[in-house]
Amino acid sequence: MKSENFSLPDAELQYFPDFLSNEKADFLFEKLLKEIPWQQQNIKLFGNEIPQPRLTAFYAEKGISYTYSGLQLQPETFSTEILGLKQQTEELTSIDFNTCLVNLYRDGRDSMGWHADNEKVLGKNPVIASISLGGVRSFQFKHKNNKNLKEKIELQHGSLLIMKGSMQHFWKHQLPKTKKEVSPRINLTFRKIQ
Repeated sequence: MKSENFSLPDAELQYFPDFLSNEKADFLFEKLLKEIPWQQQNIKLFGNEIPQPRLTAFYAEKGISYTYSGLQLQPETFSTEILGLKQQTEELTSIDFNTCLVNLYRDGRDSMGWHADNEKVLGKNPVIASISLGGVRSFQFKHKNNKNLKEKIELQHGSLLIMKGSMQHFWKHQLPKTKKEVSPRINLTFRKIQ
C-alpha cells in the first residue's frame, strides 16, 4: 500500500491516500451516513456553550467513555462496518484501538478548530488514526512553538492519516471552514484510551 511520509520536526505523520478502494469507500460512506445515530452537542469554548459545527457519534469497547471540550461521550457499540475498519487499521499500525469518534461535516460551514489530541487518557505519545470518506477537505497543521512551521494535506475519499510519536505535544491541527462548495465528509478517528 502506497504511503506518504511527511518530514515534520517533532512529529511522525503518515498518509495512505488509497487505504480503501473507491468502491468500498463509497459503500461505507452511504451506509454510515444513513445508519449512524448522529448528534449535535454543545461544547464549551472560551467559557461559552455553543453547538458543535459538525455532527458526531462515539463508539467504544464496553466501559470506556471519553471527555473533551467539556463533553462526556457515552459510547455506542461498534457496528460491523466500524469494527471492520478498526481491525483493518490495527493490522496496518500494530496498535489496538478501543474507541472511534465519528464526525460528519455536512458542508464547508462545518469545521474543527485548532487543537491537539493531548488528553491524559490517550497516554504520552498517542497514535491517532483517521479515515476520511466523502468530500475532500484540507487538513492543516501548525507547530506550537514555531509559527513558520505549517503543513496541509488534502484528505482524499478512502484515505488514512496516522499521527504518532511526539506530534500531539508540538503540533496542533484543524479542519477549517471553507467557502468552496464541498460534498459531505465522514471522518472516523481511532484512538486508544488508557
